[in-house]
Amino acid sequence: MPYFTYDTSVCISRKLTHFHEMPHGFLMSAVVQMELITGASDESRRKLYEEAFRQLQKDNLVIVPNENDWLLAGKILYLLTRDRKRSQKGKLQRLPPGASQRLALDALIAVSARRWKAQVVTENWADFKAIQRYCNATIVKAATFFGT
Repeated sequence: MPYFTYDTSVCISRKLTHFHEMPHGFLMSAVVQMELITGASDESRRKLYEEAFRQLQKDNLVIVPNENDWLLAGKILYLLTRDRKRSQKGKLQRLPPGASQRLALDALIAVSARRWKAQVVTENWADFKAIQRYCNATIVKAATFFGT
């Protein structure tokens, strides 16, 4: 079975918390785990995410971006910005607050998953499709993956 990982959007929209009970082939992105911990609704949820992460770490099921992933993510962000500038005829409009940070994290998720040959399951299709043009990551719509 091929490897797969969930984008943060899938974990939130599908209310996924029991990562130790995922099907065979599941890998947790350290970037997604960070986003989940950051957005935890309370202390108990934060601890739940941290415990799940530690267990997945022990089982070698965590995708952690390495130096080359960071470099490629930066290149992708540069190319996406260049594309936006071209499409706006040289006048680059500011992205909404937080959009560039979310795109940077998505790029890290995509490039590090690609290194593991893992599919990225996402609800955030447009951003990952744009990223895919420059890193050839395998992305899957959550609705297709879950059959809903």
